[in-house]
Amino acid sequence: MERKLLHRMRAESDPAYGCRPVARPMEEYLRMGVVNIDKPAGPTSHEVSAWVRDILHIERAGHVGTLDPHVSGVQPILLGNATRAALALSRIDKEYVCLMELHSSVPTSVVEQVLEEFTGEIYQMPPMKSAVKRQLRVRTIHHISLIEHEDRRVLFKVGCEAGTYIRKLCFDIGEVLGFGAHMRELRRTRSGQFSEKALFTLHQLKDAYVAYEEGDDSELRRVVRPVEEALTHLPAIYVRDSAVDALCRGASLAAPGVVSVDASMKMGDLVAVYTLKGEVVALADAQMDATSAYEAEGGIVATPRRVLMPPGTYPKGWTSRA
Repeated sequence: MERKLLHRMRAESDPAYGCRPVARPMEEYLRMGVVNIDKPAGPTSHEVSAWVRDILHIERAGHVGTLDPHVSGVQPILLGNATRAALALSRIDKEYVCLMELHSSVPTSVVEQVLEEFTGEIYQMPPMKSAVKRQLRVRTIHHISLIEHEDRRVLFKVGCEAGTYIRKLCFDIGEVLGFGAHMRELRRTRSGQFSEKALFTLHQLKDAYVAYEEGDDSELRRVVRPVEEALTHLPAIYVRDSAVDALCRGASLAAPGVVSVDASMKMGDLVAVYTLKGEVVALADAQMDATSAYEAEGGIVATPRRVLMPPGTYPKGWTSRA
């Protein structure tokens, strides 16, 4: 994703501190990583996260976007400190391929027409067995298209807002058709920036870790990616080295510490704050829009919500008053 940045000043980063995300030492690389797992049908998302944690011998791992046990496909797993970035990924759009069974035969043209009617905003009531409060919600279907129709079976692809229940979508399609329908199989093909193009099985992750233990970390670095690659959908702020440690300790980001801001940034946005080497420091709430931040001589540009970088990674660039 190509960013348009507004550059407030010229600045360089001291090579003695930090490093480019892809060049982190492996222990740190795993603490700040994400792996796009091809979840098999059967286990829960929590079980898959636990297996990833055990394979990599790390303390924490957490999944993004829960999949029901019978659903397969794209399941991003955040590792170590990267689990703090979960709030940035909780509302990203999803894409699925669904096999739906109709309760009666109907011409393909009718199926296509009804699917088209479900594009845009739809109303859904969460099912009885769900982790959220059962109240009518509005969800957006970005696109829905027929892949194949044979007898009473319909294969379609749907891109939708997070929190859309595909099983309920199939039920509602059946109601519109007048004779009912239900979901037979479901596979997630995309979750935000994560897609099937870079998807790995648990076996591949295990093999990559074994190769790392034997002295070759190249495959593990290919399977596990820096968490920064999961945050490209957020507006970015780049800061001077002298501002980094204060941010790591929870301080707000003042204008003098800002080198560049994303031109798309709006006040109130959740933004990612980076070092000049491209390391994510924190997720923060923007207190100014891009133009105001670019022109500001003082004031608070953003307030941290989740800090991902440990204090002490960069030298202290501020002094406290007695």
